[in-house]
Amino acid sequence: MLNIPFWQRSLIILICVIGGLFAVPNLFYNKVEGANDARMAIAAGSNDSALNELAGGWPDFLPSSLVNLGLDLRGGAHLLAEVQTQDVYAARMKALWPDLRNLLREKRAEIGTIRLQDGPADQLRVRISRPEAIDIALAEARSLARPITTVTGIGGLDLDFTTDGADLIMQLSQAEKEATDARTVSQALEIIRKRIDEVGTREPTIQRQGAKRILIQVPGIGSAAELKAIIGTTAQLTFQPVIRRASNDSARPAPGTEILPSAEEDGLYYVLESAPVVTGEDLVDAQPSLDQNNRNAVSFRFNPSGARRFGDYTAQNIGSPFAIVLDGKVISAPVIQSHIPGGSGIITGRFSFEETNNLAVLLRAGALPAELTFLEERTIGPELAADSIAAGKIASIVAFVLVLIFMALSYGLFGVFANIALITNIVLVFALLSILGATLTLPGIAGIVLTIGMAVDANVLIFERIREEISAGKSPARAIDLGYEKAQSAIIDANLTTMITAVILFAMGSGPVRGFAITLGLGIITSVFTAIFVTRLIILIWYERRRPKILEV
Repeated sequence: MLNIPFWQRSLIILICVIGGLFAVPNLFYNKVEGANDARMAIAAGSNDSALNELAGGWPDFLPSSLVNLGLDLRGGAHLLAEVQTQDVYAARMKALWPDLRNLLREKRAEIGTIRLQDGPADQLRVRISRPEAIDIALAEARSLARPITTVTGIGGLDLDFTTDGADLIMQLSQAEKEATDARTVSQALEIIRKRIDEVGTREPTIQRQGAKRILIQVPGIGSAAELKAIIGTTAQLTFQPVIRRASNDSARPAPGTEILPSAEEDGLYYVLESAPVVTGEDLVDAQPSLDQNNRNAVSFRFNPSGARRFGDYTAQNIGSPFAIVLDGKVISAPVIQSHIPGGSGIITGRFSFEETNNLAVLLRAGALPAELTFLEERTIGPELAADSIAAGKIASIVAFVLVLIFMALSYGLFGVFANIALITNIVLVFALLSILGATLTLPGIAGIVLTIGMAVDANVLIFERIREEISAGKSPARAIDLGYEKAQSAIIDANLTTMITAVILFAMGSGPVRGFAITLGLGIITSVFTAIFVTRLIILIWYERRRPKILEV
């Protein structure tokens, strides 16, 4: 029937009003954005009077959610990085050397002396002095292997062991390498996200591409170099025993040792044991602070297992130097004066205040598990973004105006009703984008323009059906009712197939393609709602008031 119950009318009007309230902040984008940023700064503890003024620039009782502008509309930086997972294999082998050495030492009476040999970084190659006992060494070493817990590697072991004469060779199994790759990229992804979030950037896009690559897009940042400065430092912190100092790095380090430069003094090098006592992974907190001489420093605190290892080592090595290594450089090498049982300490060096803040941020976020190689980098300036916004506005306005004119000329008063529904449709699209916190990109604008055309398609179907019913001699009320009834299935089928396409684009695509899919999908939902409910309600209200004898569609 043509009649719509009162509760349905109220619900339709309420949805449109709420949509309008959530869409309005986008008309005052800069003012609302400034107010939101000021409120966040005040909540973080800032008491600047200017912030209070900015925060009052938009009423608290109104919605303040905005459509986030993507990289191509706001400007910013784009990076495509590849995670060098082979670094992790080498680190795993280096960390396992003390355990393997201790195991084989227990069998020294049978296998003789052991010596670490040079070899590939992702292998441990150990030579025993009694080649005939290599099977004994192999059986002992295999106790280090652990089952793989991933679905693809279930039932296998994480280590492979082979022999070559008197040499025992240990390396990661292929299944463990694949599992390590997946863990390493996921860990790098989260650490990059933490580091970018720490500096307060707006709506970054950080996602995995392929097996070992990560796409990073940050709107509003000055340049790709600035973005690389935030995420490019691995911040790998280790605490390693010092064997001796050296005046150059030309000497070849013995197996199990490495030579690293001093970050404070040019020409000074340290010979260190390769296996660290504790690493940055054991850190639970790092904060900028001052040392006893009021110099900039970073205080840190370990988790319980790290604190125990750190405490045991300091208790057993009082009077020995201990190197604090950050990203391959010795930033400090203090002498252990006493037992440090609490699991906390301080990193001193020639740091500026800004450097201590940055170091604390990097350490809190965690160490990148492997080095990043940047394969692609682009900086999109605000001028180019402004041009994109202008072009998008022009395209949307031209499409919008032409559709409004076409509908008014083709269907008269009913075309005007369709135009009102079309405006409501666009308002609801922006309201949903704001509520969801979605990011609008240039392809997203294309999705909105496409939505404008699709929104009137449904009304065209309905109005043509009404014309047919009028030509068949139906009364105005019956013609309207049958027009909506017969067109509804075609409208739903057409939009459902397009929605399936949008879902596939979102699931399989990335970046701009997803932006297009989101606006297209939301536009389909609002188009169906406005065509079937909003336009019908407008026509019904008009019909109840005028009661026309003849319909001119």
